[in-house]
Amino acid sequence: MMKLSDKTLGVLKNYANINQGIMFKKGKVLKTVSSHKNILSEATITEDIPADFGVYDLNNFLSVVSLDQDDPDFQFDDKHVVIVGRKGRSKIKYRFCEPTMIVLPPEKDFVMPEPEIKFNLSAEDFDWITKASSVLSSPHVAIESDGITINVVTFNSQDDSAHSDDLEISKCDTGDKYKMIFKTENLVKVMAGNYKVSISSKGVSEFKNKDVPLTYWISTETGSKFVAKGE
Repeated sequence: MMKLSDKTLGVLKNYANINQGIMFKKGKVLKTVSSHKNILSEATITEDIPADFGVYDLNNFLSVVSLDQDDPDFQFDDKHVVIVGRKGRSKIKYRFCEPTMIVLPPEKDFVMPEPEIKFNLSAEDFDWITKASSVLSSPHVAIESDGITINVVTFNSQDDSAHSDDLEISKCDTGDKYKMIFKTENLVKVMAGNYKVSISSKGVSEFKNKDVPLTYWISTETGSKFVAKGE
């Protein structure tokens, strides 16, 4: 039998916001990718998944798991995961789905291009950014630098008259100037926490959680620009 820890359930709840389904793979690694392939994530968990199996509706699966508040057990057969609850008196047979029914992440590990931009983003600042974006109805977030400081700006790239917020994150020690644009709807799918952020001018960023083995790779948007010091 297997149990799922609260931390793993938290990751799965987060992943349900990125992709409706998930393909569990044998071992200790969970992966997901968004339907538009612009968000990829990987987490290492403490549990050892004993078999490959697909779940078409992850939110529904998590709702079934939450029926029993007493830490249910999981058993597996060829076609089902059996969720054993009510102190062994309940056995819910949850049928696997075919992998073709799920948007699957790539089999190979993603290799991040060499990033020109690196900084730390605290949980408090990340929370501020997500809340400010929501309150101001900002569809975009930019990581900007004038070569002196690094700021996170919530804004609307299509409307110069829209509300915006400018939050200084850290000093820039490279002298590079840039504006890397993200869709807010993508950034808010990152689980709350402290992150080491790396961004490549080749169009991709990495958000690596500093406290748990959890990483997100998110595409930057059209209009992003990077100018190295001296150029």
